[in-house]
Amino acid sequence: MIKREAKDDIRLLTKYYKVVSVTGPRQSGKTTLIKSMFRGLPYFTLEDPDVRMFAEQDPRSFLQAMPNGGILDEIQRTPTLFSYLQGIVDADKKKKFIISGSQNFLLAQNISQSLAGRVGVQYLLPFSLQELVEANKPSATYEEQLFKGFYPGLYTKKVPPTTFYANYTATYIERDLRLIANIGDLNLFLKFLKLCAGRAGQLINYSILASDAGVSVNTVKNWLSILEASFILYFLPPYAKKLNNRLIKSSKLFFYDTGLLCYLLGMTNFKQLITYYQKGSIFENFVVTEFVKDKLHHHRNYELSFFQDSNGKEIDLILEQGELTMAIEVKSGTTLTHAYFSNLHAWMKDKDQQTTKPYVIYGGDVPFTSKYGMLLSWNNFVKPILKDIRQLQVEKK
Repeated sequence: MIKREAKDDIRLLTKYYKVVSVTGPRQSGKTTLIKSMFRGLPYFTLEDPDVRMFAEQDPRSFLQAMPNGGILDEIQRTPTLFSYLQGIVDADKKKKFIISGSQNFLLAQNISQSLAGRVGVQYLLPFSLQELVEANKPSATYEEQLFKGFYPGLYTKKVPPTTFYANYTATYIERDLRLIANIGDLNLFLKFLKLCAGRAGQLINYSILASDAGVSVNTVKNWLSILEASFILYFLPPYAKKLNNRLIKSSKLFFYDTGLLCYLLGMTNFKQLITYYQKGSIFENFVVTEFVKDKLHHHRNYELSFFQDSNGKEIDLILEQGELTMAIEVKSGTTLTHAYFSNLHAWMKDKDQQTTKPYVIYGGDVPFTSKYGMLLSWNNFVKPILKDIRQLQVEKK
Protein backbone atom coordinates (compact mmCIF):
# COMPACT_ATOMS: atom_id res chain seq x y z
CA MET A 1 0.00 0.00 0.00
CA ILE A 2 1.37 3.42 -0.98
CA LYS A 3 1.65 5.63 2.09
CA ARG A 4 -0.66 8.63 1.99
CA GLU A 5 0.53 12.07 3.05
CA ALA A 6 -2.79 12.81 4.75
CA LYS A 7 -2.49 9.88 7.16
CA ASP A 8 -0.75 11.80 9.95
CA ASP A 9 -3.15 14.72 9.58
CA ILE A 10 -6.17 12.41 9.91
CA ARG A 11 -4.64 10.83 13.01
CA LEU A 12 -4.12 14.28 14.50
CA LEU A 13 -7.74 15.26 13.84
CA THR A 14 -9.00 12.24 15.76
CA LYS A 15 -7.30 13.61 18.88
CA TYR A 16 -9.48 16.70 18.84
CA TYR A 17 -12.73 15.63 17.16
CA LYS A 18 -15.10 12.74 17.80
CA VAL A 19 -16.18 12.85 14.17
CA VAL A 20 -13.64 13.11 11.36
CA SER A 21 -14.79 13.63 7.79
CA VAL A 22 -12.60 12.41 4.93
CA THR A 23 -13.78 13.77 1.62
CA GLY A 24 -12.43 13.82 -1.90
CA PRO A 25 -13.15 12.55 -5.41
CA ARG A 26 -14.49 9.08 -6.03
CA GLN A 27 -11.72 6.43 -6.12
CA SER A 28 -9.13 8.70 -4.52
CA GLY A 29 -8.37 6.06 -1.89
CA LYS A 30 -10.55 7.29 0.98
CA THR A 31 -12.02 3.89 1.89
CA THR A 32 -8.71 2.04 1.65
CA LEU A 33 -6.98 4.59 3.85
CA ILE A 34 -9.52 4.89 6.64
CA LYS A 35 -10.16 1.13 6.82
CA SER A 36 -6.42 0.53 7.20
CA MET A 37 -6.10 3.24 9.85
CA PHE A 38 -9.10 2.29 11.98
CA ARG A 39 -9.17 -1.49 11.86
CA GLY A 40 -10.90 -1.67 15.25
CA LEU A 41 -13.98 0.20 14.02
CA PRO A 42 -16.77 -1.53 12.07
CA TYR A 43 -17.17 -0.42 8.47
CA PHE A 44 -20.46 0.37 6.71
CA THR A 45 -21.00 1.80 3.26
CA LEU A 46 -24.25 3.65 2.73
CA GLU A 47 -24.11 2.76 -0.95
CA ASP A 48 -25.19 -0.75 0.09
CA PRO A 49 -29.02 -0.75 -0.27
CA ASP A 50 -29.56 -2.99 2.78
CA VAL A 51 -27.32 -0.91 5.02
CA ARG A 52 -28.90 2.31 3.76
CA MET A 53 -32.41 0.99 4.38
CA PHE A 54 -31.55 0.04 7.99
CA ALA A 55 -29.91 3.43 8.60
CA GLU A 56 -32.86 5.32 7.14
CA GLN A 57 -35.58 3.35 8.94
CA ASP A 58 -33.95 3.22 12.38
CA PRO A 59 -30.95 5.57 12.49
CA ARG A 60 -30.70 5.60 16.29
CA SER A 61 -30.44 1.84 16.58
CA PHE A 62 -28.05 1.72 13.64
CA LEU A 63 -25.61 4.09 15.33
CA GLN A 64 -26.02 2.76 18.87
CA ALA A 65 -25.12 -0.75 17.67
CA MET A 66 -21.54 0.50 17.29
CA PRO A 67 -20.18 0.52 20.87
CA ASN A 68 -16.97 2.39 20.05
CA GLY A 69 -18.14 4.18 16.91
CA GLY A 70 -17.60 3.21 13.30
CA ILE A 71 -16.68 4.10 9.74
CA LEU A 72 -19.60 5.41 7.68
CA ASP A 73 -18.70 5.54 4.00
CA GLU A 74 -20.65 7.66 1.47
CA ILE A 75 -22.71 8.98 4.38
CA GLN A 76 -24.16 11.80 2.26
CA ARG A 77 -26.55 9.21 0.82
CA THR A 78 -28.31 9.04 4.20
CA PRO A 79 -28.71 12.64 5.42
CA THR A 80 -30.87 11.67 8.42
CA LEU A 81 -27.82 10.13 10.10
CA PHE A 82 -26.16 13.50 10.67
CA SER A 83 -28.66 14.75 13.22
CA TYR A 84 -28.51 11.48 15.15
CA LEU A 85 -24.71 11.49 15.07
CA GLN A 86 -24.75 14.81 16.89
CA GLY A 87 -26.69 13.36 19.81
CA ILE A 88 -24.67 10.14 19.91
CA VAL A 89 -21.23 11.79 20.10
CA ASP A 90 -22.44 14.42 22.57
CA ALA A 91 -23.84 11.73 24.88
CA ASP A 92 -20.94 9.27 24.65
CA LYS A 93 -17.47 10.79 24.57
CA LYS A 94 -15.85 7.38 23.97
CA LYS A 95 -17.38 6.90 20.55
CA LYS A 96 -15.50 7.97 17.47
CA PHE A 97 -16.91 8.10 13.95
CA ILE A 98 -15.03 8.40 10.68
CA ILE A 99 -17.33 9.59 7.91
CA SER A 100 -16.46 9.87 4.25
CA GLY A 101 -18.02 10.84 0.95
CA SER A 102 -17.22 11.83 -2.60
CA GLN A 103 -19.86 14.55 -2.95
CA ASN A 104 -18.37 17.50 -1.11
CA PHE A 105 -21.41 19.76 -1.51
CA LEU A 106 -23.83 17.29 0.06
CA LEU A 107 -21.38 16.27 2.77
CA ALA A 108 -20.47 19.83 3.73
CA GLN A 109 -24.11 20.90 3.67
CA ASN A 110 -25.15 18.21 6.14
CA ILE A 111 -22.13 18.80 8.37
CA SER A 112 -22.84 22.53 8.59
CA GLN A 113 -26.48 21.89 9.45
CA SER A 114 -26.04 19.17 12.08
CA LEU A 115 -22.40 18.72 13.11
CA ALA A 116 -20.89 22.20 12.97
CA GLY A 117 -17.97 22.48 15.40
CA ARG A 118 -17.93 18.74 16.05
CA VAL A 119 -16.18 17.56 12.88
CA GLY A 120 -12.56 17.66 11.75
CA VAL A 121 -12.40 17.80 7.95
CA GLN A 122 -9.67 16.15 5.88
CA TYR A 123 -9.48 16.23 2.08
CA LEU A 124 -7.98 13.32 0.19
CA LEU A 125 -7.13 13.84 -3.46
CA PRO A 126 -5.49 11.31 -5.81
CA PHE A 127 -1.82 10.51 -5.20
CA SER A 128 0.61 13.39 -5.19
CA LEU A 129 3.78 13.06 -7.21
CA GLN A 130 5.74 12.99 -3.93
CA GLU A 131 3.76 9.97 -2.73
CA LEU A 132 4.57 8.14 -5.96
CA VAL A 133 8.25 9.11 -5.75
CA GLU A 134 8.54 7.79 -2.19
CA ALA A 135 6.89 4.53 -3.30
CA ASN A 136 9.19 4.33 -6.35
CA LYS A 137 6.16 4.47 -8.66
CA PRO A 138 6.56 7.59 -10.84
CA SER A 139 6.77 7.37 -14.61
CA ALA A 140 10.04 7.97 -16.44
CA THR A 141 8.88 11.16 -18.19
CA TYR A 142 6.37 13.78 -17.28
CA GLU A 143 4.36 13.08 -20.44
CA GLU A 144 3.84 9.48 -19.32
CA GLN A 145 3.02 10.60 -15.78
CA LEU A 146 0.51 13.25 -16.78
CA PHE A 147 -1.22 10.95 -19.26
CA LYS A 148 -1.47 8.15 -16.69
CA GLY A 149 -2.73 10.43 -13.92
CA PHE A 150 -2.69 9.90 -10.18
CA TYR A 151 -5.72 7.85 -9.14
CA PRO A 152 -4.77 4.91 -6.85
CA GLY A 153 -6.48 2.27 -9.02
CA LEU A 154 -3.97 2.94 -11.77
CA TYR A 155 -1.18 1.78 -9.44
CA THR A 156 -2.72 -0.71 -7.03
CA LYS A 157 -4.86 -2.53 -9.61
CA LYS A 158 -2.74 -1.54 -12.62
CA VAL A 159 -5.80 -0.65 -14.69
CA PRO A 160 -4.83 0.84 -18.09
CA PRO A 161 -5.51 4.61 -18.10
CA THR A 162 -8.00 4.59 -20.98
CA THR A 163 -9.99 1.76 -19.35
CA PHE A 164 -9.88 3.42 -15.94
CA TYR A 165 -11.01 6.86 -17.09
CA ALA A 166 -13.70 5.53 -19.41
CA ASN A 167 -15.22 3.68 -16.45
CA TYR A 168 -14.64 6.63 -14.11
CA THR A 169 -16.41 9.06 -16.44
CA ALA A 170 -19.33 6.69 -17.07
CA THR A 171 -19.77 6.09 -13.33
CA TYR A 172 -19.67 9.80 -12.58
CA ILE A 173 -22.09 10.77 -15.34
CA GLU A 174 -24.56 7.91 -14.85
CA ARG A 175 -24.58 7.61 -11.06
CA ASP A 176 -23.11 10.57 -9.18
CA LEU A 177 -24.81 13.24 -11.28
CA ARG A 178 -28.21 11.69 -10.71
CA LEU A 179 -27.58 11.96 -6.98
CA ILE A 180 -26.51 15.59 -6.81
CA ALA A 181 -28.28 17.25 -9.72
CA ASN A 182 -31.32 16.88 -11.93
CA ILE A 183 -29.62 16.99 -15.33
CA GLY A 184 -31.90 15.78 -18.10
CA ASP A 185 -29.44 15.46 -20.98
CA LEU A 186 -26.40 13.58 -19.69
CA ASN A 187 -24.80 13.49 -23.15
CA LEU A 188 -24.93 17.28 -23.27
CA PHE A 189 -23.28 17.43 -19.86
CA LEU A 190 -20.51 15.11 -21.07
CA LYS A 191 -19.99 17.42 -24.06
CA PHE A 192 -19.77 20.32 -21.63
CA LEU A 193 -17.21 18.44 -19.54
CA LYS A 194 -15.04 17.92 -22.62
CA LEU A 195 -15.35 21.59 -23.50
CA CYS A 196 -14.05 22.40 -20.03
CA ALA A 197 -11.10 20.08 -20.63
CA GLY A 198 -10.20 22.09 -23.69
CA ARG A 199 -10.01 25.19 -21.48
CA ALA A 200 -7.78 23.78 -18.73
CA GLY A 201 -5.25 26.37 -17.63
CA GLN A 202 -7.21 29.20 -19.24
CA LEU A 203 -9.30 32.08 -17.95
CA ILE A 204 -12.93 31.06 -17.63
CA ASN A 205 -15.32 32.93 -19.89
CA TYR A 206 -18.89 31.95 -19.06
CA SER A 207 -20.48 33.52 -22.13
CA ILE A 208 -18.21 31.81 -24.66
CA LEU A 209 -18.48 28.48 -22.85
CA ALA A 210 -22.27 28.78 -22.79
CA SER A 211 -22.35 29.55 -26.52
CA ASP A 212 -20.11 26.60 -27.37
CA ALA A 213 -22.14 24.23 -25.20
CA GLY A 214 -25.52 25.52 -26.39
CA VAL A 215 -26.78 26.33 -22.90
CA SER A 216 -27.40 29.46 -20.84
CA VAL A 217 -24.77 31.25 -18.77
CA ASN A 218 -26.66 30.32 -15.59
CA THR A 219 -26.57 26.67 -16.62
CA VAL A 220 -22.80 26.93 -17.19
CA LYS A 221 -22.30 28.38 -13.71
CA ASN A 222 -24.50 25.69 -12.18
CA TRP A 223 -22.71 22.87 -14.00
CA LEU A 224 -19.29 24.24 -13.08
CA SER A 225 -20.31 24.35 -9.42
CA ILE A 226 -21.37 20.69 -9.69
CA LEU A 227 -18.03 19.72 -11.23
CA GLU A 228 -16.22 21.65 -8.51
CA ALA A 229 -18.24 19.99 -5.74
CA SER A 230 -17.46 16.60 -7.30
CA PHE A 231 -13.70 17.26 -7.23
CA ILE A 232 -13.47 17.13 -11.02
CA LEU A 233 -12.19 20.67 -11.48
CA TYR A 234 -11.34 23.77 -9.47
CA PHE A 235 -10.58 27.45 -10.01
CA LEU A 236 -7.38 29.38 -9.36
CA PRO A 237 -8.08 33.04 -8.51
CA PRO A 238 -6.08 35.98 -9.88
CA TYR A 239 -3.54 37.67 -7.66
CA ALA A 240 -4.44 41.01 -6.12
CA LYS A 241 -3.19 42.97 -3.15
CA LYS A 242 -6.73 43.12 -1.79
CA LEU A 243 -8.71 39.91 -1.54
CA ASN A 244 -11.94 41.60 -2.65
CA ASN A 245 -10.36 42.49 -5.99
CA ARG A 246 -9.87 38.80 -6.75
CA LEU A 247 -13.56 38.12 -6.53
CA ILE A 248 -14.45 40.38 -9.44
CA LYS A 249 -11.86 39.08 -11.91
CA SER A 250 -11.80 35.90 -13.97
CA SER A 251 -10.22 32.79 -12.50
CA LYS A 252 -8.36 30.01 -14.29
CA LEU A 253 -9.93 26.58 -14.67
CA PHE A 254 -7.94 23.47 -13.73
CA PHE A 255 -8.66 19.75 -13.36
CA TYR A 256 -7.77 17.81 -10.24
CA ASP A 257 -6.25 15.01 -12.32
CA THR A 258 -4.29 15.28 -15.56
CA GLY A 259 -5.06 11.68 -16.53
CA LEU A 260 -8.77 12.43 -16.61
CA LEU A 261 -8.00 15.67 -18.43
CA CYS A 262 -6.03 13.83 -21.14
CA TYR A 263 -8.80 11.26 -21.50
CA LEU A 264 -11.44 13.96 -21.97
CA LEU A 265 -9.20 15.56 -24.61
CA GLY A 266 -9.33 12.31 -26.57
CA MET A 267 -5.81 11.02 -25.99
CA THR A 268 -5.24 7.25 -26.07
CA ASN A 269 -1.49 7.12 -25.32
CA PHE A 270 1.15 9.37 -23.78
CA LYS A 271 2.96 9.94 -27.07
CA GLN A 272 0.06 12.11 -28.21
CA LEU A 273 0.77 14.44 -25.31
CA ILE A 274 4.37 14.97 -26.45
CA THR A 275 3.24 16.93 -29.51
CA TYR A 276 -0.13 18.14 -28.21
CA TYR A 277 -0.64 21.82 -28.93
CA GLN A 278 -1.83 22.55 -25.38
CA LYS A 279 0.86 20.52 -23.64
CA GLY A 280 2.05 23.61 -21.77
CA SER A 281 -1.38 24.15 -20.23
CA ILE A 282 -1.62 20.50 -19.16
CA PHE A 283 1.84 20.71 -17.59
CA GLU A 284 0.80 23.89 -15.79
CA ASN A 285 -2.34 22.10 -14.59
CA PHE A 286 -0.13 19.37 -13.12
CA VAL A 287 2.18 21.77 -11.29
CA VAL A 288 -0.60 23.90 -9.79
CA THR A 289 -2.52 20.80 -8.67
CA GLU A 290 0.52 19.42 -6.83
CA PHE A 291 0.49 22.54 -4.66
CA VAL A 292 -3.28 22.21 -4.19
CA LYS A 293 -2.77 18.61 -3.01
CA ASP A 294 -0.07 19.69 -0.58
CA LYS A 295 -2.23 22.50 0.77
CA LEU A 296 -5.33 20.34 1.30
CA HIS A 297 -3.59 17.18 2.51
CA HIS A 298 -1.57 19.05 5.13
CA HIS A 299 -3.93 21.94 6.03
CA ARG A 300 -1.34 24.50 4.88
CA ASN A 301 -2.28 28.13 5.31
CA TYR A 302 -0.64 29.51 2.17
CA GLU A 303 -2.70 31.03 -0.66
CA LEU A 304 -2.39 30.21 -4.34
CA SER A 305 -3.17 32.53 -7.26
CA PHE A 306 -1.84 33.66 -10.63
CA PHE A 307 -0.84 37.09 -11.91
CA GLN A 308 -1.76 38.64 -15.23
CA ASP A 309 -1.61 42.31 -16.18
CA SER A 310 -3.27 44.25 -18.99
CA ASN A 311 -0.14 43.95 -21.15
CA GLY A 312 -0.24 40.17 -21.12
CA LYS A 313 2.58 39.74 -18.59
CA GLU A 314 1.83 36.68 -16.53
CA ILE A 315 3.16 34.68 -13.60
CA ASP A 316 1.74 31.17 -13.63
CA LEU A 317 1.61 30.69 -9.86
CA ILE A 318 1.88 32.98 -6.86
CA LEU A 319 2.29 31.36 -3.45
CA GLU A 320 1.65 33.65 -0.49
CA GLN A 321 2.45 32.72 3.10
CA GLY A 322 2.18 35.59 5.52
CA GLU A 323 4.41 38.39 4.24
CA LEU A 324 6.26 36.08 1.86
CA THR A 325 5.33 35.92 -1.80
CA MET A 326 6.87 33.29 -4.04
CA ALA A 327 6.58 33.76 -7.82
CA ILE A 328 6.69 30.60 -9.93
CA GLU A 329 6.79 30.14 -13.69
CA VAL A 330 5.90 26.80 -15.30
CA LYS A 331 7.56 25.66 -18.54
CA SER A 332 7.05 22.28 -20.19
CA GLY A 333 10.35 22.50 -22.09
CA THR A 334 13.27 20.33 -21.05
CA THR A 335 16.14 22.71 -21.87
CA LEU A 336 16.94 25.87 -19.94
CA THR A 337 16.64 29.23 -21.64
CA HIS A 338 16.97 32.59 -19.92
CA ALA A 339 13.63 33.59 -21.48
CA TYR A 340 11.95 31.34 -18.90
CA PHE A 341 12.77 33.96 -16.27
CA SER A 342 11.79 37.14 -18.14
CA ASN A 343 8.33 37.54 -16.60
CA LEU A 344 9.70 36.72 -13.15
CA HIS A 345 12.34 39.42 -13.41
CA ALA A 346 9.71 41.94 -14.50
CA TRP A 347 7.56 40.94 -11.53
CA MET A 348 10.39 41.35 -9.05
CA LYS A 349 11.36 44.71 -10.53
CA ASP A 350 7.91 46.24 -10.78
CA LYS A 351 6.17 44.76 -7.74
CA ASP A 352 6.87 45.57 -4.13
CA GLN A 353 7.05 41.92 -3.14
CA GLN A 354 9.25 39.97 -0.77
CA THR A 355 10.00 37.33 -3.38
CA THR A 356 13.13 35.40 -2.43
CA LYS A 357 14.25 34.31 -5.88
CA PRO A 358 12.59 33.48 -9.16
CA TYR A 359 11.48 29.86 -9.54
CA VAL A 360 10.93 28.04 -12.81
CA ILE A 361 9.51 24.53 -12.77
CA TYR A 362 10.38 22.83 -16.04
CA GLY A 363 10.04 19.51 -17.82
CA GLY A 364 13.68 18.52 -17.40
CA ASP A 365 15.04 16.07 -14.85
CA VAL A 366 17.94 18.04 -13.38
CA PRO A 367 17.45 20.98 -10.98
CA PHE A 368 20.08 23.69 -10.80
CA THR A 369 20.63 27.32 -9.98
CA SER A 370 21.66 29.58 -12.84
CA LYS A 371 22.49 33.27 -12.95
CA TYR A 372 18.85 33.82 -13.96
CA GLY A 373 17.32 32.01 -10.99
CA MET A 374 16.45 28.61 -9.58
CA LEU A 375 15.28 25.89 -11.96
CA LEU A 376 13.34 22.98 -10.42
CA SER A 377 12.62 19.65 -12.06
CA TRP A 378 9.10 18.38 -12.67
CA ASN A 379 9.86 15.40 -10.44
CA ASN A 380 10.63 17.42 -7.29
CA PHE A 381 9.46 20.98 -6.82
CA VAL A 382 6.99 21.31 -3.95
CA LYS A 383 9.39 20.34 -1.17
CA PRO A 384 12.26 22.64 -2.23
CA ILE A 385 9.98 25.68 -2.39
CA LEU A 386 8.35 24.93 0.97
CA LYS A 387 11.82 24.40 2.46
CA ASP A 388 12.86 27.85 1.22
CA ILE A 389 9.75 29.35 2.80
CA ARG A 390 10.50 27.77 6.17
CA GLN A 391 14.10 28.96 6.02
CA LEU A 392 13.01 32.52 5.21
CA GLN A 393 10.55 32.49 8.08
CA VAL A 394 13.31 31.46 10.47
CA GLU A 395 15.59 34.19 9.15
CA LYS A 396 12.88 36.83 9.57
CA LYS A 397 12.53 35.92 13.22
